[in-house]
Amino acid sequence: MEEVNKSEMGLWKFVVGLLFTFLAASFVGYTYSLHNPSNTLEIVRKLAERIGSPPSSDFHTFLRIFTNNTMVAVLSVISGLLFGIGPWLIMAFNGFIAGVVVGFVMETGKYSFTQTLLGLVPHGVVEIPALAIAGAAGILWYKEIVKGEGNGAERFKRGMKKALTMLALSVLLLLIAALIETYITPKVSGIH
Repeated sequence: MEEVNKSEMGLWKFVVGLLFTFLAASFVGYTYSLHNPSNTLEIVRKLAERIGSPPSSDFHTFLRIFTNNTMVAVLSVISGLLFGIGPWLIMAFNGFIAGVVVGFVMETGKYSFTQTLLGLVPHGVVEIPALAIAGAAGILWYKEIVKGEGNGAERFKRGMKKALTMLALSVLLLLIAALIETYITPKVSGIH
């Protein structure tokens, strides 16, 4: 029982830490956007090029969002094997970009603060924790390999099994977040 509680505490410690990293990086990105408008415009332009034109249907939008976020979650798990630092970098990068985009949107004046908030919060409260869970899975997998009991193969398999279970939870949450982002967020925010 103590082993489970210790493992759960480690999981939540990393999830909270990754969430804080995302929020702190968002603030940095937002601040950066206010002080570097030309660079911000370039970042947003490149992001728009990467995303491409809007899909022809809501289902295609849903599929693109879900696929992209699932790839980020898988990358977060795998990158945890890089000395446990990959998920921190992924969350910081995504937070920074989110902050830059919010700063850009706010500076354009196209949408109000409330609209911008409603364009992020409904799906973000599910999506960001889901990505943090995936990142924590990767970190815990690495910790199991380095500090777990048994030989290397046993530790690797045990860590992988736990990580895949957590990744499955993350993907389920990302499915819900993509549904919210596609079908609910645009309606409540008035952003289309």
